[in-house]
Amino acid sequence: MAMFRRLLGDVLRERRLEQGLTLRQVSAEARVSLGYISEIERGQKEASSELLASLCTALDTPLSAVLHDVSRAVAVEEAATAPTPITGRRPVVASAA
Repeated sequence: MAMFRRLLGDVLRERRLEQGLTLRQVSAEARVSLGYISEIERGQKEASSELLASLCTALDTPLSAVLHDVSRAVAVEEAATAPTPITGRRPVVASAA
């Protein structure tokens, strides 16, 4: 779960920075404290579904796009840490479609 929180925070931060928004701007738009958003971006706090929806609205980003990016990042980390199977088959890795 800590990995998911960290990756979700990374994706939210990337989206915010891509748009040139500050934490203060997102905080005001989402009506969430600046400190709490900062902790979410650092993976220290878990975002409720309502808070995540509010952040996505503030970032003008669909929730599905955020979750898609997080899912891809999880797949990359899983592939990097997965042990090599004894059967000799390659581990399944999500495609970058």
